[in-house]
Amino acid sequence: MFEALFNPGAIAVIGASTDTKKVGHAVLHNLIRFEFKGALYPVNPSCGDILGRTTYARVADIGRPIDLAVIVIPARFVAASLRECASAGIKAAIVISAGFKEAGAGGTILEEELKAISREHHIRILGPNCLGLINTAVDMNATFAADMLPKGSIGFFSQSGAMGIAIMDWAIGNDVGFSKFISLGNKADLSEIDFIEYFMTDPDTSLILGYIEDVVDGRRFMEAAQKATKVKPIILLKSGGTEAGARAASSHTGALAGSDVAFDAAFKQTGVMRAQGVQDLFDTALAFSEGKIPVGNGLLVITNAGGPGIIAADTAERMGIQLPHMTKESLTAMAPKLPPNASIFNPVDVIGDATSERYAVVLEQAAKDPNVDGMLVILTPQAMTDMEKTAEVVIQTAKSTDKPIITSFMGEKRVRRGIDLLKAASIPNFSYPELAVKAFKRLTDQWTWKNEKPEEAVTSWYNFDAAAETVASVLKKGMYQVGEEEATQILTYYGFHFPKHAISRTSKEAGLMASKIGFPVVMKVSSPDILHKTDVGGVRVNVKTQQEAEDAFLDITSNARRIMPDAFIKGVMIFEMLKGGKEVILGVTFDRTFGHMIMFGLGGIYVEVLKDVSFRIVPVTRRDALTMVNEIKTIGLLRGARGERPADISAIASYIVNLSCLVSDFPEIQELDINPLMVMEKGAVALDARIIFKQPEGKVRT
Repeated sequence: MFEALFNPGAIAVIGASTDTKKVGHAVLHNLIRFEFKGALYPVNPSCGDILGRTTYARVADIGRPIDLAVIVIPARFVAASLRECASAGIKAAIVISAGFKEAGAGGTILEEELKAISREHHIRILGPNCLGLINTAVDMNATFAADMLPKGSIGFFSQSGAMGIAIMDWAIGNDVGFSKFISLGNKADLSEIDFIEYFMTDPDTSLILGYIEDVVDGRRFMEAAQKATKVKPIILLKSGGTEAGARAASSHTGALAGSDVAFDAAFKQTGVMRAQGVQDLFDTALAFSEGKIPVGNGLLVITNAGGPGIIAADTAERMGIQLPHMTKESLTAMAPKLPPNASIFNPVDVIGDATSERYAVVLEQAAKDPNVDGMLVILTPQAMTDMEKTAEVVIQTAKSTDKPIITSFMGEKRVRRGIDLLKAASIPNFSYPELAVKAFKRLTDQWTWKNEKPEEAVTSWYNFDAAAETVASVLKKGMYQVGEEEATQILTYYGFHFPKHAISRTSKEAGLMASKIGFPVVMKVSSPDILHKTDVGGVRVNVKTQQEAEDAFLDITSNARRIMPDAFIKGVMIFEMLKGGKEVILGVTFDRTFGHMIMFGLGGIYVEVLKDVSFRIVPVTRRDALTMVNEIKTIGLLRGARGERPADISAIASYIVNLSCLVSDFPEIQELDINPLMVMEKGAVALDARIIFKQPEGKVRT
């Protein structure tokens, strides 16, 4: 199928036109003017000749094998045309025509018909409502774009035609070569997943670039991306992540999650680099244009100006890029060839009157220095600076080494010729040093991901049968939100530990149970309808006597009934009060694209204010879990601040993995909160938990 799409021997343009203002004319004209080598057959019942080509009334009239159909006719006629194509043995079609699901309910019905035809007749469809497709290797431009892309090794797909046009213009203006260009349109059949899988083995493609607005099959996307990124870098710009008007979530985790969070997690787990905007997409693509990946994150900065060198060093430190000194042998070799006031450490400052020869001295040594994994050459256009010769020195060094070289020739008019030389040699240049350092970080991220060994399967202690019995019992009773008793029971079967606890239904019972557990105790209202217990005065801590426990019971229940009169109050839970430890939160929410996500962050009442949390898509490996814990901004509090003993981060990671196992086994769980999880110096104990199950359509949550 992909051979028919990308390398067709013959193309039928259905809807070709003599009218130069129509898309059907532009598509045929592009195929002719960019010298597509295969056969071209215009199809239009109203014309006898278009652009010097014999025109056919119907596909069936052509009488020769056709590999690809490009359809540019009104939406209402497309389905019938597709059926004709299938009958003629055509295996692939590009439907440029608009007027499908993007046009409303009527268009959606038409698009569903296209999907049915694709499945029934095994004809693959790109589009509808797309710009078309380009394969530079065979000079095929089956689009209505105004220009042709330069030949190169970037495979690109876009869900937006307008974004695709912008990328084309950037590529042409910067002489960045592409192998394939694909406008996805509505993705009725072929999607970004299909093209990721194709590009992974495409010999003409070394870098995968894309713009997407959604993903239909999150699981398949992750599987494809995880395999592909081990072979080739993938850089995606994902828009539409604010999810304005999102549902009102019922848990902390749900409130903090959103589709954008899910995509961030999915990209991290699959090695996809996420561009933070159009400029970042361009810059990252540029970073990989040289085709070299460093074997470490040691960057040598070479500059003829102190300020830009400092900016580069500051950016590197913030991004975790190392600036190693060269070996003693390298420093000894360079020192006599540089001015006495030059700095030979990193950044290497060859000072303002630097000639191209000074740059050559440092670059030659850096290329063979074992401490250096990549080089950043910064140049400012001072009076004695020879921009072109310096660019030539950089180019010559790049030809002699496998280490990536990135440049920042700063300025515009005076450095233009040098930049043009670098561009022609596929050496990436960035206007500012901080952008260049960020680009190098992308290169090191790819190296790290490619060399990360697959993690062994996670093993976790759990009792599935007992948990299944409890879950079945809860759902049979029509309970879709469960708190203390049932949630504690289910989580205990999956390795979670809880303090000694009991539920009391009267004040006297509360006093007796508190005495039995041992003072001091913590008391919390028990109600499936009350999520934020503190907000309703439903929590008492450090209860020290039996009388205090009886009084606390009355206060807690009366507060809850006054503030939430419709809530069902089961009683008051009494917990052993633990001393010390750090409060964190673990949670689960369900994303419509990728499925279950695990959340981790600092716990307590401030979690939704601080939003210092991390997410991963289930299943979560132990490596993923440890990364989740370490990527929050306040990790220092868990590692131990100002002489405090560190919290047991390993125990947190184990609980994250256990939670991943739980929701994998019970997909009916929709949301879950453990808040707080008290993490000690050794081990961790869950103090409060709530589970929300997915309920049948039409049911009111109880």
